[in-house]
Amino acid sequence: MFIQSCVDIVSRNQPFEERFPYLRGRFGFVVPLDFIGSMSNRWSYGVAFGAVTPSVLQLFTESYTPFSVPAWAKAFLYLLGALEVGMAYMPFFVCLSTTHRALGGVLGILYTLAWLIVRLWDVVTCPGGLVLGEYEKIILQWPCFLCLAFLMGRFIYMVAKDVRIHLQLQNEQENFVQSHQFRYVQTLLRRPTGRLLEKTWFQRRVYEWDPYFKFPNRMIGTAVISLIGLYMVTLGDYRVSGYIFSMLVSVTDSLEELAHSINETDNLFFTLLPLLDEFSHVAWKAWFATTLFTSLTSVTYTFHVLACYRKHIKRLWAGERSFLPEKYRKPSSAVSVAAITRYSGWQIAFTLWGYLIVHFVQFIFALLFVYLVVLPIQKEGFLPWFSHVAIILLTIFIVIILVVLQVLLVRIFFLQDKLSPEDKEKPLALNNRKAFHNFNYFFFFYNVIMGLSNCILRLLNSCIVGTWLVPRIDRTIMQRGYESMDPGYRTWIGMIMADHYHSNPVMVCFCHLLLSRTLERQASANPYSQFNNNGPTGGRVRVRWLLFYTLLKNPKLILLRKRRSSTPKDPLAIARAMTSMVKNP
Repeated sequence: MFIQSCVDIVSRNQPFEERFPYLRGRFGFVVPLDFIGSMSNRWSYGVAFGAVTPSVLQLFTESYTPFSVPAWAKAFLYLLGALEVGMAYMPFFVCLSTTHRALGGVLGILYTLAWLIVRLWDVVTCPGGLVLGEYEKIILQWPCFLCLAFLMGRFIYMVAKDVRIHLQLQNEQENFVQSHQFRYVQTLLRRPTGRLLEKTWFQRRVYEWDPYFKFPNRMIGTAVISLIGLYMVTLGDYRVSGYIFSMLVSVTDSLEELAHSINETDNLFFTLLPLLDEFSHVAWKAWFATTLFTSLTSVTYTFHVLACYRKHIKRLWAGERSFLPEKYRKPSSAVSVAAITRYSGWQIAFTLWGYLIVHFVQFIFALLFVYLVVLPIQKEGFLPWFSHVAIILLTIFIVIILVVLQVLLVRIFFLQDKLSPEDKEKPLALNNRKAFHNFNYFFFFYNVIMGLSNCILRLLNSCIVGTWLVPRIDRTIMQRGYESMDPGYRTWIGMIMADHYHSNPVMVCFCHLLLSRTLERQASANPYSQFNNNGPTGGRVRVRWLLFYTLLKNPKLILLRKRRSSTPKDPLAIARAMTSMVKNP
């Protein structure tokens, strides 16, 4: 399958195109973007995805719907909206991916200029909005304008490059193998060096650039849309939450003024007003403080998913699949290919919705921290607060000490000695069995009580970690054995397996060498290479010479031709047929 796709890159003509010499090479599907094997113009495609981001986010709001439909038909409405966005921005990707650079560059300049004019007119005529105020569209859409300006420069560069190539009479040959793939295979064939290279702090702690690996267009485009979408969602969240909390504060102030005018202090409602006022101010500050941390967390997740993609793909290249669940180490081919189509959309949705979920979780923790730590210290002082907390901490400390004590007692008294002084741990062999049975009996009842608190702690940890990892599609939030209930993780596994099978550098380089040697042998052994088939009669001449060569190598086929009237029993029929073929080629 992979070799056949590589052959399609070398020869693109379809079989029915041989009947139309003047239209040869002009039939075929228009491919806007290769999501699997293409590594060229990666950042140009990523910027093109950045220009699409406002329309993609508009799909979440349903503001594009021209008419109302029943609830059961909304899925078809979403599909129509997605198709509309795809058709509207398809010329960007088609002009970037076409092999005719001059035509693609000129059309791309015109189309990009049209979009720039439309968006500028929209901003100039109605720049304000209900969320961010007077300059809402400028604040939200400046990344889109930046992407469109970059695409304009890219298309101008394509036209200039094509003109320079034609002036210098240089022909560029398309090749499906990349230089980094060659270098990766060379490192595998090279003897490893004995010394280790020193890494900087950034390489050890943050990120280490790999010259033998490149992210595909799909991953870069997904990351760009996610980052721009996070920027727009964060601004919207900031403005909407500010408006809501300001309204809450104003309502609280109005109620306090009403309470002072009535002069009733015994009513429970008026007693709770200070608590409501305190909550409104605390919640406002906590929400804005967690907005910054949530944004940083989501941006970090976006880049961390890219790092995990590289790590998982390189493990698959090395033949290591132990990090995958056992049932998904050989996934279905259809599921893997379908996962490629789902991944980008799901990753963007997981990132944006994950921002809101993680923001709410961090907001809850911030409120707990303020009400349990900050406000008690402000009202009562540090020492009274610490006296209450010390009791809780002492209880937790004693529980931890008893857990550690069980391990120490087992290690000291109930395990046999080391077999060798060089061993790090004692062997798993019991010693003092009667004492161990008594130890196990009395601690049995205590562990029942401690198990209740650990059960609650386990449930809380599972909920917190699960909600915290919602944007992380590369990790499952389910327990081992229940990964099939996590559709996002199944999509991730199918996607990396499909990329592994279609972009493995060893396989790509092997197919490149195989095809290049095959084409060289065909070009050197082709007896018809001297004929030019570009003219109107070239196809007929080529067919007749192919027929002559085939019958010359297989003379018995002459007797099976319908146009020959000679009987098969006549032994001179072959000679007469060959003579007529030589006279009338």
